[in-house]
Amino acid sequence: QVQLVESGGGLVQPGGSLRLSCSASGSTLDYYSIGWFRQAPGNGDREVLCISSSDGSTVYADSVKGRFTISRDNAKNTVYLQMNSLKPDDTAVYYCATVNQGSDSGWYRSGRWGQGTQVTISS
Repeated sequence: QVQLVESGGGLVQPGGSLRLSCSASGSTLDYYSIGWFRQAPGNGDREVLCISSSDGSTVYADSVKGRFTISRDNAKNTVYLQMNSLKPDDTAVYYCATVNQGSDSGWYRSGRWGQGTQVTISS
């Protein structure tokens, strides 16, 4: 079972950029699809942001399309989330997790949640 650890969060001014990392151990990421999620303050739900499928394809939620980019470096066993044009509404704890595609073509978390990494957008 692969274990994932998020890092790279911090305090950034509106309009700034940040790159998050999702580092894997225990198994190679080559055969896993990975998703980035976030949980905003006071929100009990975790919003799925984007998916990096094991076949190389990517999927983005409308809320981050054009601003966020998911990528992976299988040699480093790491998935990245490049976030640009950040807004105060992007403030949240960000998580990565393994995901699977269901028969309805939706993506569903299959692995455990990690600790996450806090991203705060504020001037």
